[in-house]
Amino acid sequence: MSRKVPLFRLSVLVFGFAFLYVPILSLIVYSFNKSRLVTVWAGFSTEWYGRLFENQQILGAAWLSLKIAAINATGAVILGTLAGLALARFGQFRGRTILSSMTTAPLVMPEVITGLSLLLLFVAMEQIIGWPAGRGVTTITIAHMTFTMAYVTVIVQSRLATMDDSLEEAAMDLGARPAKVFFLITLPIIAPALLSGWLLAFTISLDDLVIASFVAGPGSSTLPMVIFSKVRLGVSPDINALASIMVLLVAIGVVIAGILMSRQEKTRQRDMQMAIAENQ
Repeated sequence: MSRKVPLFRLSVLVFGFAFLYVPILSLIVYSFNKSRLVTVWAGFSTEWYGRLFENQQILGAAWLSLKIAAINATGAVILGTLAGLALARFGQFRGRTILSSMTTAPLVMPEVITGLSLLLLFVAMEQIIGWPAGRGVTTITIAHMTFTMAYVTVIVQSRLATMDDSLEEAAMDLGARPAKVFFLITLPIIAPALLSGWLLAFTISLDDLVIASFVAGPGSSTLPMVIFSKVRLGVSPDINALASIMVLLVAIGVVIAGILMSRQEKTRQRDMQMAIAENQ
């Protein structure tokens, strides 16, 4: 039995990784397919990568999606950090239950409901105050920021809940003001959580199709919207090339984020060990 259990676990692990990554690997392989048919191998070729970079529609949609995702992730981190700080540090205050419910509601609410409600909100605001004038990049960014900040709030709140409060208290006992304590003590400690929240918000925004379809307007089609419109007519090899490039960029981003977070954690542990040694 002791030999069969590890073999069973290994089999489950291999099956799980194969189920997740074999389709991605097959997509990358067929992006170098010479044939126009994505399921028929006709030889190695990089033709579709060249055609991809000549497709201005896809390139424009990709640049628009990256711009919206970056702005959304930055705004979501700022708002989510403030909300997480309020929930984790300010104790019981009036409206805490409502704030906690509102920050977690987008996590469980269907995207169709979120997109429809935001569309009605933007239409009503345009009729009342004249802003936003139509649907476009602004409405997509606001909509994405609305539901991605909930993810950042949960991450930051969880990190603050496990943080040692004595570090902040010691800094304030030495005369540091709350703002200085936050920027010099709290912010560096929760930096890995902020980076994780930024990457998660960026990924969700870049991947979103449903909400963007509700709040987008003419000339503001994001990359998932363009890909979905093309897939409905049949997958073309240039879509495989685009997906392969996106997989490569995501892999590079994950590796860089992992290295930065690892260095941050090592620095924090080294500083804590030095502080303990000095106290002894």
